Amino acid sequence: MTERKSPTAVLHEGPRALTDEQVREIEETELDGVLAVDIDDVIEYVHRDLKSLPDFMTLYRRYLKQRWDVYDLDFTQDKIDWTEKMTAEERESFTAISSGFHHGERQVEIELPVFMIGASEEEKVHIAAQIEDEARHTVFFDRFYREVVGLDGDDIMDVLDASFPWVSETFVGPFGLLAYQADEVRLNPYDERARVRYGTTYFLWIEGVLALSVMKVTLSYARWRGVLPAYYTGFTATCRDESRHVQGGMKYLQDAVRKDPTMIHEIHNTLRTILSMSGVASRRIYFEPLGWTEEEVNLLFIQQLRRKLNDVGIDLAPDLEEMLNYVKPELAGG
Repeated sequence: MTERKSPTAVLHEGPRALTDEQVREIEETELDGVLAVDIDDVIEYVHRDLKSLPDFMTLYRRYLKQRWDVYDLDFTQDKIDWTEKMTAEERESFTAISSGFHHGERQVEIELPVFMIGASEEEKVHIAAQIEDEARHTVFFDRFYREVVGLDGDDIMDVLDASFPWVSETFVGPFGLLAYQADEVRLNPYDERARVRYGTTYFLWIEGVLALSVMKVTLSYARWRGVLPAYYTGFTATCRDESRHVQGGMKYLQDAVRKDPTMIHEIHNTLRTILSMSGVASRRIYFEPLGWTEEEVNLLFIQQLRRKLNDVGIDLAPDLEEMLNYVKPELAGG
C-alpha cells in the first residue's frame, strides 16, 4: 500500500513534469514490469505530445512495440483481493466504473471500422491497430469479470449482458450518441462534418476525458490499496494504448479545423450535446468507496477536457465556458 494524497490536492497540483527516464519506462516497459509504473505518469504521458502531435505512422510504430498479450495476466491474487480485502461498497463502486469500460471497449471495437473508410491511408493503418487494441481490451475485461468478479457466461456477449445492470448514464449517454454518429458516418463515410462530430464524441470526450478520468479513479485506488495487481497491470497497459488513440484522434480534429476553421462549430455543438446530457442519471456511480468524491471526478473531467483542447489550440465558445462553470464554478478561467 502506498501513501495516498487527497485527490483534491493532487488535482490542484497541476501538470506533472516527466523526466526522459520516466518516458522511456512508460514507452518501453514490458507487460510484467507495468505493475511498477505509476498511472499518474501514464496519464501525463498522454498529454506529452499533444502540442506537437506525432504522425499516424509514428503512432503505429509505437503500437508495434507496445502490444501486450492479455493471456499473460494472472488474476489469482486479484480474486483473493476482491473477496478478502475489498468491502462490498468498494466492489460495487469498482464494478460500476469497470462496466462502462467493459461495454465501451466492445462498442468501439465494432463501430470504429466505419471511421476508417474516409480516412487517409496512414490513418487507416493507425486505426486498424487501434481496433486490435480495443479487441484486446474487450477480452481483458471479459477475463476480469469471469475470473475476479465471478460473472458467468458461455461467450463474451453473455458476460457483457451480465455486467450491463451496473452501467451508468455517465457511459450510456455518450455511447448512445456515438452509436447515432457512427450510423451517420456509415451512411456518408466521406462527410467530414459527420466525421468531426464522431471524432469529438469518441476521441475527445469518451477517450480523452471520460476514459482517462475514470481510469485514474480505479487505478489510483488499486495502487493506493495495494490490490488487484493483474487489473492494475492490464488496465495501465490499456491506458498506454489510449495515449496513442487520443493523440491520433486529436491530430485528426486539429487537422480538420486547420483545413476548414468552420469545423470548430461541429466540435462545439457536439460538446453542447454531451454536456447537456451529463446531468441525467438514474443509475449513478458512487465514487466515495474508492476514495473520490463526485465533485473531484467532475473536476477531473473538466481538467482533462480543457487540457486536450488547449494543447491542440482549439478554444471553447463562451456558452460552453458557462456550461463548464455551471458544472464546477470554481474552474472559471482555469
